Amino acid sequence: MKLLRVGTAGSERPALLDAEGTLRDLSGTVTDIDGALLADTAALDRIRAAAESGELPALDAAGLRVGPPVGRIGKVVCIGLNYHDHAAETGAATPAEPVVFFKAADTVVGPDDTVLVPRKSVKTDWEVELAVVIGRTARYLDSDEEALAHVAGYAVAHDVSEREFQIERGGTWDKGKNCETFNPLGPWLVTADEVADPQNLSLKLWVNGELKQDGSTSQQIFPVAEVVRYVSQFMTLYPGDVINTGTPAGVAMGQPEPKPYLRAGDVVELEIEGLGRQRQELKGA
Repeated sequence: MKLLRVGTAGSERPALLDAEGTLRDLSGTVTDIDGALLADTAALDRIRAAAESGELPALDAAGLRVGPPVGRIGKVVCIGLNYHDHAAETGAATPAEPVVFFKAADTVVGPDDTVLVPRKSVKTDWEVELAVVIGRTARYLDSDEEALAHVAGYAVAHDVSEREFQIERGGTWDKGKNCETFNPLGPWLVTADEVADPQNLSLKLWVNGELKQDGSTSQQIFPVAEVVRYVSQFMTLYPGDVINTGTPAGVAMGQPEPKPYLRAGDVVELEIEGLGRQRQELKGA
């Protein structure tokens, strides 16, 4: 299933994109797309049954904002330097273990919402990423198979980053990762049963129409299953938590001088095979 949330920010309602591309209203079936729903097998079965019966009312998508596909996210866990080519372009050694950092849940916005370039920023960068959404509480998982069984689905994430704040201002990466609007997510949460192999998805990103990133999840250093298993050794993952699994080569930081960092007025578009497309116009904060 392709689940999503539509409407004004803070007042989104649950919806489903059916096989014919028609947007369907789920508000009469469930209250929201969130961790509580994703952990409720019976509720998900009701959605499937309603979708198959054709009883869900259609929504007019014209002019309707698409919000983040998951509401009330508890935490956003991120994996850095998780593609061989991205580590190489930044001059970093291949990590021996996953590099883990966090984004606050309040950085998450809709897939086409405005992204704000922070005040005094000179190095705002782009990163297309595969997001994993957790569907079952995960603690100390033992195997890849167990890890994948705890995944509710997948989505497109844009891990916007301010590289000066991240690298040159002291401390950890947090200052460059948690600026307002720095995690567009969606448009859809595609349930895990529709993603045959999360390690065989193409990822692309364009800036002002120019292709900048063109990669594949097959190039991940630590595959999705290993990332979920690994993270569960250090923290409890709850339904509705999100893991951003890293970006392929092609970010501004990895390009020759003068590096083409983002500015107000730029347009970024990104997509992952089968998971949908995002488009953001950048404005000053």
